[in-house]
Amino acid sequence: MSPQPLGAAVLVLGLALATMPAAGAQERGPADTPQAVLQAAIDQLGDLDYDTRMNAARTVRRTAGALAVPALVAAYESHGDSYVRFRALVLLTGFTDPRIDDAMVAAAASPHDRLREVAYGYFEHRPAPALVPQLLKALDAEEGEFVRPALVRALAASGDDPAVRQALLRDVMRGADFFRGTVIEALGDYKWPDALAPITEVAKLDGPLQDDAAVALGKIGDKGALETLAALQRTAVREHQPAIAAAICLLGVNCSSHLGYLRRTLEFADRNPGYQELLRGAAAGLGAIAVGGNAEALHALLDVGIPSQDPVRAPIALALGLVALRNTPLMLAELERHPGRTDAISLLAEGFDMLEEDLEEEQFFVAVRRAYWAAAEGSPTRAVAEELITALHF
Repeated sequence: MSPQPLGAAVLVLGLALATMPAAGAQERGPADTPQAVLQAAIDQLGDLDYDTRMNAARTVRRTAGALAVPALVAAYESHGDSYVRFRALVLLTGFTDPRIDDAMVAAAASPHDRLREVAYGYFEHRPAPALVPQLLKALDAEEGEFVRPALVRALAASGDDPAVRQALLRDVMRGADFFRGTVIEALGDYKWPDALAPITEVAKLDGPLQDDAAVALGKIGDKGALETLAALQRTAVREHQPAIAAAICLLGVNCSSHLGYLRRTLEFADRNPGYQELLRGAAAGLGAIAVGGNAEALHALLDVGIPSQDPVRAPIALALGLVALRNTPLMLAELERHPGRTDAISLLAEGFDMLEEDLEEEQFFVAVRRAYWAAAEGSPTRAVAEELITALHF
């Protein structure tokens, strides 16, 4: 973009400041934002000042799609600031337009890690069978710590392609533990029945993947895994017991007793410092059960988490953040009726800060805004959405 005369630059800045909503502004819906203001906001998506970046994103989100999408696509394709390109791609996912798919296909082949990560995340939620050969080819070379998990999840969500199944089932048993863990988690989340056997073998081995494997067995939902999990309850060390309890609950077996154990573990860790690994396991286990749709697990996280202090607070906030991203309807329903809603939202905001899941958080924002506009004026749903919009700065 060519330099503007000083007077023009001041005018654009003034327009931008006038139209950008303040931190506590209410949701106002699509706006016919002037082109100069929209471009100024996009340029500020990479600003070092948090408030400036936040308000810039607010302006873009509230701009009508017919105006915002072409401007964001242009920013993704050619902006000089690589972070602005990344943020433009994330914000695109909040709109509906056929040009977005084309931008994501191009981003999936980008040399920039962050752009590929966004594209893979996008195609997890919008599987594109025609893209599977490209994604499989990328799997052989992708080593980015945050990029490869997104790629794995996109493939896990892609359906019953035999080549995909062969590649991901192979990766349960090979590679670095971190990457194997992401494969195991994804196959559990997408309930691959043919992953039961290899994941069972991993679950039987004491080590860093035992928790991931146990919970994945629960998510897959085949009660044939119960024998393995029951044996682990008798033999596994204390730190792995929360994941095993969560897995058995996910299978629908004695869930109330396992939920009680997980809650008591959180409360014990809150009263007795020094059990951080056990605490993380209990919080993650309750989070996994809540993602599966169990409101009681979510209640336990909120009840213990809201009055807690670090180091207990952080793992609970992290678990709540994942519940919000992966089961948004459950989280919104719980916040509507929770007596300590403001404190609950504050705890959720801490979880979002730790997760830094830009794409997933953007999808959460989209869901909240839709809920806001679909709800009647003065309704609990609108009140919750309004408070989330203000507290989470979107």
